Amino acid sequence: MSREQLEHVLRSACQIAGDPDVLVIGSQSVLGAIPESRLPLEATASMEVDVAFFNDPDDQKADQVDGAIGEFSLFHETNGYYAQGVSVSTARLPDGWRDRLVLVESQSTRPGRGYTLEPHDCVVSKLIAGREKDHAFAAALIRAGLIEPAVVAERIEMVDVHPLVLKRLRDWIAIYCRQPDGCRPAVAPLCRLA
Repeated sequence: MSREQLEHVLRSACQIAGDPDVLVIGSQSVLGAIPESRLPLEATASMEVDVAFFNDPDDQKADQVDGAIGEFSLFHETNGYYAQGVSVSTARLPDGWRDRLVLVESQSTRPGRGYTLEPHDCVVSKLIAGREKDHAFAAALIRAGLIEPAVVAERIEMVDVHPLVLKRLRDWIAIYCRQPDGCRPAVAPLCRLA
């Protein structure tokens, strides 16, 4: 997926839901903060944009988006990519994630704007989901030098999850923190926590 495609989904979702503020919580949220030319294939391979709305307590807006531009819709068939309407609570995120959102606003998103997860928050959310594709996504961003393992280790400690999930997250990121230059000296102690 490209930034241009993401902006098309944001514009469409905004118009369908009648809400100018669209939240992107899936893997394609990294397109908000990192230029697509720098992203590894694993980070842009998905043709699905998970979108939610801040003011959607009954998920009605998300359902409208799903029906209009979701998987197997005319939008999907025409463009080759689609939106999946989800709830804000779908992703498990570190404390303070709302303060770190990245604004995506351009002529192409009008009349709306998008808010994407800060990439480290996105990676933590993907690691919590724990699927093979989520691990590949996170590892590719770390290998490309776009994500700091120490920041991920820090954010892992800011998530309210079951202790066994927390151990799994700590074990996963510890592998990257033990590698040469995996953690900067000033934050290396955070990696040792993992």
